Amino acid sequence: MRQPAHGGNLAWAAALAGCPPDAILDFSASISPLGPPNSAIAAIKSQIGNLKHYPDPNYSELRLALSHFHQLPPEWILPGNGSAELLTLIGRELAQLAATTLITPAFGDYYRTLKAYNANVLECPLSLVTGHTLGEGEVPTSLLIHKEQRTKDKGLLLNNPHNPTGKLFSRDSILPYLEQFALVVVDEAFMDFVPPNEEQSLIPVVREYANLVVLRSLTKFYTLPGLRLGYAIAHPDCLAKWQLWRDPWPVNTLAAAAAIAALQDTEFQQQTWAWLPPARNQLFQGLAKIPGLQPQTSAANFLLVESQHSTSQLQQQLLKYHQILIRDCLSFKELGDRFFRVAVRSQSDNQRLLTALKES
Repeated sequence: MRQPAHGGNLAWAAALAGCPPDAILDFSASISPLGPPNSAIAAIKSQIGNLKHYPDPNYSELRLALSHFHQLPPEWILPGNGSAELLTLIGRELAQLAATTLITPAFGDYYRTLKAYNANVLECPLSLVTGHTLGEGEVPTSLLIHKEQRTKDKGLLLNNPHNPTGKLFSRDSILPYLEQFALVVVDEAFMDFVPPNEEQSLIPVVREYANLVVLRSLTKFYTLPGLRLGYAIAHPDCLAKWQLWRDPWPVNTLAAAAAIAALQDTEFQQQTWAWLPPARNQLFQGLAKIPGLQPQTSAANFLLVESQHSTSQLQQQLLKYHQILIRDCLSFKELGDRFFRVAVRSQSDNQRLLTALKES
């Protein structure tokens, strides 16, 4: 079986480890270990009877729930079949420009969608700087893009917090680029994990910039990757055009119901923000104490780790002897075989990984 480019491929991992998929402890996919919320499961069950009907093609209730959540008119929101579907639409849009500046290392799906439409890609490297974990009140990282790559005929595609480094870019450092690029796409798939008093989302300014697109995912924070649900926030004219480009009914009835319930589950949201900082710090400190490993600071629910040894070999050892799956970084060409990424899980799971790493 071919080695996967994405995390979370338990079938591949189980074949290598010689065990059932549900026996694998998965650190490769950056999904919250706390969900799915009970409210989302209850909502799914309540909609089983409606599977005999097509979904509302306009997703009026879902868009209304998202509009309340973000304090935006519903016409500024477009639900999609995960961020991947929306990225495909965005790739078609970006390909119409002279070039797209891509912050690297970059999520592999960005290359997929840009290549699909023969877009011209200009890579802008993000230096990997190690340091201490962000403390309360500390300023996020500034985003600096080469001057020659900032022109009105180009697009900009980045994620914030950045994947795979976990760096959080400040809103103020991104805003000037809205005046310098034809289109700016900010993928905020992991922004939900940043507490409201620290988050740097561009959603509050989206109505001020017709050339701004913000992508969000509901699958990571609410532990719903199997339902495939994301949404784009952008000018209604842009979203109306994309609607004409795609297949009808991209979001299924169960996903829409789960999303509406999850967005209203403030208890689950608070629980997640309380869980993440201490669990992430436990994992960071534990990794830092292991000889040959150097974790990077992160504002998200994952850590990028530099290793003095082959991480693909380490990945296989952890699978064969401990049934633990980590994310190698071979798909990030700038990182290669000396980095791996791990999700933050429960403290007991984190400790199991740390113990296995010490023995490997």
